[in-house]
Amino acid sequence: MNPSIAQRLNGLNPRQQEAVRYIDGPCLVLAGAGSGKTSVITTKIAYLVQECGMSARKIAAVTFTNKAAREMKERVGQMLKGKEGHGLTVSTFHTLGLNIIRGELKALGYKPGFSLFDPEDAKALLRDLMNKDAQVDAEQINAVQHQISQWKNDLVLPGDALSFAADDNEHFAARVYEAYVRHLKAYNAVDFDDLILLPVVLLQRDPEALARWQRKIHYMLVDEYQDTNVSQYLLVKLLMTERATFTVVGDDDQSIYAWRGARPENLITLGDDFPRLKVIKLEQNYRSTGTILRSANTLIANNPHVYEKTLWSEMGDGAPIRVIVNRHEEAEAERVASEIFTRRIKERAEWRDFAVLYRGNFQARLLELKLQHYQIPYKLSGGKSFFSRNEVKDAMAYLRLLINPADDNAFLRIVNVPRREIGPGTLEKLANYATERSISLFAACHELGLEQQLPTRAVERLGRFTHFIDGVRKRMDQDDAIAAIRDMLRDMDYEAWLYQNASAPTIAERRMANVWILIDQLEKSLNRDPEDGTPSTETETDGVEAAISRLVLRDILEQQAEEDDSDRVQLLTMHASKGLEFPHVYLMGLEEDLLPHRNAVEVGTVEEERRLAYVGITRARRTLTLTLARQRKAYGELLDCTPSRFLDELPADDLEWEGRADKENPEKKQARGKDALAGIRSLLG
Repeated sequence: MNPSIAQRLNGLNPRQQEAVRYIDGPCLVLAGAGSGKTSVITTKIAYLVQECGMSARKIAAVTFTNKAAREMKERVGQMLKGKEGHGLTVSTFHTLGLNIIRGELKALGYKPGFSLFDPEDAKALLRDLMNKDAQVDAEQINAVQHQISQWKNDLVLPGDALSFAADDNEHFAARVYEAYVRHLKAYNAVDFDDLILLPVVLLQRDPEALARWQRKIHYMLVDEYQDTNVSQYLLVKLLMTERATFTVVGDDDQSIYAWRGARPENLITLGDDFPRLKVIKLEQNYRSTGTILRSANTLIANNPHVYEKTLWSEMGDGAPIRVIVNRHEEAEAERVASEIFTRRIKERAEWRDFAVLYRGNFQARLLELKLQHYQIPYKLSGGKSFFSRNEVKDAMAYLRLLINPADDNAFLRIVNVPRREIGPGTLEKLANYATERSISLFAACHELGLEQQLPTRAVERLGRFTHFIDGVRKRMDQDDAIAAIRDMLRDMDYEAWLYQNASAPTIAERRMANVWILIDQLEKSLNRDPEDGTPSTETETDGVEAAISRLVLRDILEQQAEEDDSDRVQLLTMHASKGLEFPHVYLMGLEEDLLPHRNAVEVGTVEEERRLAYVGITRARRTLTLTLARQRKAYGELLDCTPSRFLDELPADDLEWEGRADKENPEKKQARGKDALAGIRSLLG
């Protein structure tokens, strides 16, 4: 039987209950690591609907990742049955922004069917725009893209960017920004940052649109509030200014994304903008032992706080935190791998119970070799999805255009791949013409009127491209569709294009192999019914369209896939570990210049590095091991390493040192030696 809301509330602690029941004004829930914040948010949604009689369609809950939004939606779905949950919004900030844009197309000046540029699409447009002035490298393009993203997150519009530019590089970026936004608008496209920027600018400037959305959303719940940037903060403020009925949940001690615009100070600004703000602290931790929490509390106390909080647990003290000093980085990786191997057998643990966290991805390289040596299965988080590779996205764009010539985003991605000398100026004029005629870019290329807008050579180049695609589509209708697609890739010499743009021939070879893998998958999908594996009964053309659609859907689903739960050791950066927990955690590289990172020390952002270490420590449930090396290789030479300042900030009585004579307990060292021998005997036995 489904528990009632009263039963669910009884399962919460007093502070959690208070956070759920407070609905009369603005509420900030300061939720420490492992304190059950998701339970508070999901139970509060059910409470608003079932106890307070609020319509679910008037409630919006927002967070930062698709995974978090899906988990929240699933948990709320178990509480709200039947029609109770109809119309409820549980989404990411960007999806909420996308919904506002879709509802306000006319006010924003966009046509239906607008395109969303992902970061790679945006980078390709920037490359074209920047190459008009001079040859630019990938680093310059990335720097300009990052600067434009920062300006958009800070609500700096193209016309104002020049006045914010601090040097020549930023002046250049400001000029590119103006052209970039103009081209996006001409293409009837928006980028990822626009999903927040455009709704905020609209709601600031258009009182009628603001009133419409304030009527739609009566109550807001925001998760991970410490990660909001300027524009996200303003979106919440604009929607909630009239009613001030919202709950935001956050933890300033876990704000680790300043490099992508997060402002932990938004927690302070909230109190200034909403003086009636009620602050409720969740300090009981349901994840970690007392020793782990004591270390986390002592470490983070070195950062300044507006709201003080102290995590505590009913789980007992547990094992001490081990600090292992190794000769060098190879010995460090060897120690971690060999120890996971023996502990798994000795403690009858699963591989998935162990996680190794580090500051930078490069630290995983040696560790991977050691894990392979011990034949330990592992998962390296942050690996690139097959569908996110540029060559696969190019091929997918060709396939999408073949089955839907009205797909403007696909057209823009591949009209100049391989290079056909069709520049951004030509495409901007083409896009403006297509907008005036209310037709797709592909269709506009076939119109005689285009000759009045573009030079003859530009019209001819566009005509050659569309004629080429029309020919492939015709052959697909009349002949073997897969053979037509394979011939298309050969005829346009896509492989030569990859070789021209790759840093090494082996990379180009691997990329072309990925394209053929995609086409092989398409052929398998075409020849077999996806449900039962029997031969497909669809006609060739219908079949290939359905097969390509299935590949597009698989692309979307792969990007939203659940975390892999197979039995493997987890390797991930501390940034990627946020929101996760593991029974046994190893934190590698507790050295100055690594954690805290050298850049952070130089620019004075050590507080964020301390929060990063705090996040790493609070991932551990039962045991925590910190490792460091006396020497580490850099630029081909061994450099001496200094232990991280954060080790001195941990409570000395809770640490058990190994490999450092001045800190080590001789009796424990002897006991460890006996223990290791016993472990070897049991393995050999």
